[in-house]
Amino acid sequence: MIEDILSETSTKMGKTIEALRKELAAIRTGRATPSLVDQIKVDYHGAPTPLNQLAAIAVPEARLLVIQPWDRQAHASIEKAILKSGLGLNPTSDGNVIRLRIPLLTEERRRELVRVVRKRVEESRVSVRNTRRSALEEFRELERKKEISQDEQKRAEERLQKLTDSFIEDVERAGREKEVELLET
Repeated sequence: MIEDILSETSTKMGKTIEALRKELAAIRTGRATPSLVDQIKVDYHGAPTPLNQLAAIAVPEARLLVIQPWDRQAHASIEKAILKSGLGLNPTSDGNVIRLRIPLLTEERRRELVRVVRKRVEESRVSVRNTRRSALEEFRELERKKEISQDEQKRAEERLQKLTDSFIEDVERAGREKEVELLET
């Protein structure tokens, strides 16, 4: 029982970190990376479709993304979706491929993005703690029902706290790495 709860909790906390890493990857740093445009949904024949399912995305230079649609009819839709995405990128097209130049970030914009990163990190910390709280409630319920002893409950809570601490550290490490990436020029 205790192992099942700890395993389930670990899985949930792992998903929180995975989601955080995806969110952080989508924050622009002045370097081209295909994950910048992963979140973009393109209106393709009336259905919102992820950009990476409609085109090949390449990074030929440090500050250039090249998007080559597999269907020429999706070309204009992809350009519109990029403009609407709020990334602040202007696509240039030659009819075959779409090029996205990644401009250098201003110091003010970097500081703004660091605040966004910190906010996302804090949301992830809260999510990890909420998962811990749910597991604690399950342990206490098991002890109330006399399915485990108080000693087993205390040991389980200590293991849960160690697990939580390690996931919180992972969250903070991901945030620090992204901040460093944003602040380097």
